[in-house]
Amino acid sequence: MIRNKKSLLTLGFLWVSCSLAWAAPTPIVVCYPGGPVKDQEVHNTMGAMLRVVEKTGQWPKGNFDSIFTTKAEECKKLIREKKPAFSIMSLGLFLELNEQGEQLLPIIQPKIKGKNTETYRILVQKGKYKTLQDLKDKSLSGTPLEEPLFISRIVFKGALDPASFFKIKPTRQALSALRNLDKGELDAVLLTDQQYASLNSLPFARQLEVIFSSDSIPLMSVVANKKTTSPEDRTRMVSALSKMCSDEEGKKLCDMFGVDSFSKVEAKTFEPLLLLWKKGAGK
Repeated sequence: MIRNKKSLLTLGFLWVSCSLAWAAPTPIVVCYPGGPVKDQEVHNTMGAMLRVVEKTGQWPKGNFDSIFTTKAEECKKLIREKKPAFSIMSLGLFLELNEQGEQLLPIIQPKIKGKNTETYRILVQKGKYKTLQDLKDKSLSGTPLEEPLFISRIVFKGALDPASFFKIKPTRQALSALRNLDKGELDAVLLTDQQYASLNSLPFARQLEVIFSSDSIPLMSVVANKKTTSPEDRTRMVSALSKMCSDEEGKKLCDMFGVDSFSKVEAKTFEPLLLLWKKGAGK
């Protein structure tokens, strides 16, 4: 079964792994646009993961704090006002904040099922539509649609504007959207890689097919603020996170959330996306 909860906990895992110790607790902003959240569940998960990070990074216990939000606008406000040393955010938020002048630098990526990229896909009922153009003025749902600029500029590479091309049906539950697609109440659903990987667990999976696949897009994980971190800070965090999946307790968490390992981001990884984002903005 597709579980947005699992995606949320995976994001939480990535957040905890990025924390850096200071003399007093340092706020780390964690943004998960459009996702469902239960505060107590997130709090408990974060607390358990913090202990592992403190051990792998050889940091004193209790040096970490967090601010978690599922609202994109609230996330942007927190980043601007608090200037956190490290954050976890979606790729869309990173690109937008970078465009607005925030000095953010992706420094490490997770590898999930052997790759550090993902593909976005649009699913329809089998045989109902042949091409993406057939979906003009048809209903489209999916949790990634919480970030329309990202979908337009990166997923569709500026070829179409989802808001004007489709009839957008917002959702916070991928499974609910897929069930509505199967019943014919929706024309199409946009899925992330994680959501698509869980599709075969559904009894109606064979009745659906992919009508559109994006290019491979780098996974986003830890983002550093260039102004509030030093190169040494960033190197220490990358080193600690790289050890997570080889630590006895950390490996259990990696296995739980499907993370194979973490690796340092190459400088050129996000350059094409930054250019594509600017092109979409007409710059």
